[in-house]
Amino acid sequence: MTAGATERRTSLLAAGALLAMTACWGSTFFLIKDLLERVPTVDFLAVRFAIAGAAMLLVAPRAIARLSPETRRRALVLGSLYGVAQILQTAGLAHTPASVSGFITGLYVVATPVIAAVVLHTRITVLTWAAVALATAGLGVLTLDGFSIGYGEAITLVAAMLYAFHIVGLGAWSKPGDAVGMSILQVLVIATICLVAALATGEAGVVLPERGTDWASVVYMALIAGAAAMLAQTWAQAHLPPTRSAIIMSIEPVFAAFFAVLLGGESVTIRMMSGGLMVLTAMVLVEALPRRKVEAEVTHLAV
Repeated sequence: MTAGATERRTSLLAAGALLAMTACWGSTFFLIKDLLERVPTVDFLAVRFAIAGAAMLLVAPRAIARLSPETRRRALVLGSLYGVAQILQTAGLAHTPASVSGFITGLYVVATPVIAAVVLHTRITVLTWAAVALATAGLGVLTLDGFSIGYGEAITLVAAMLYAFHIVGLGAWSKPGDAVGMSILQVLVIATICLVAALATGEAGVVLPERGTDWASVVYMALIAGAAAMLAQTWAQAHLPPTRSAIIMSIEPVFAAFFAVLLGGESVTIRMMSGGLMVLTAMVLVEALPRRKVEAEVTHLAV
């Protein structure tokens, strides 16, 4: 097998890993919606990522120690970005309709190529920008039902920008051999940030789930949509440019709608089908683009 064929195969595997990760994220929407009726948001996040971090440490206890000091510092930065984004997104959700929150959060698909172009000096083609615009429009059709600007929308937009910086940073700093250690350290940082937030906002410590079904949901979201998803993203972004990764991940609301219909009892609508088709088309378009070498390469920050 030639080097080019091997690179293309690895790239397709990385895209598949991101796609599987977004499917896992999409499957959690209706679970989270139900769980948050009984457990405060920040408390849920703290428990979820604490379980994920503990499980990852149990499986690979020496992975963090094998990281270089510079890689550990970068993982701390990336975990902090993601953890703060999680807090802001969930706080914004308390003041914003879920549909609007989903759309604004999805705007990382627009912010990612802008940040990549400015920070990494990545060259973005016209066709890639067209895919970004199509994905954004599809998110709007899929999720929006009215729109207003307020406190909730503002902090959700900040969360979207932090997610974009996380995607760009992960694309620049992640290496296949460091994926496990970086993933574990990021999850531990996220858990710590969420735990601090839970203790700061709660009056009686961290609120734990009481039902067995709630614990089952939390464990699934910790191990599959948390630990495994972070590992998949960290490894995949070592092989994919940030903009391509962001467009692939923009399909998360499509999976959320799919699982809401399949398992949540929601009805299929024309808007759901139209918006989902637009996002899918954007993903297929960016995967089929004749990417220039300068865009396909992962540029690493010299920090």
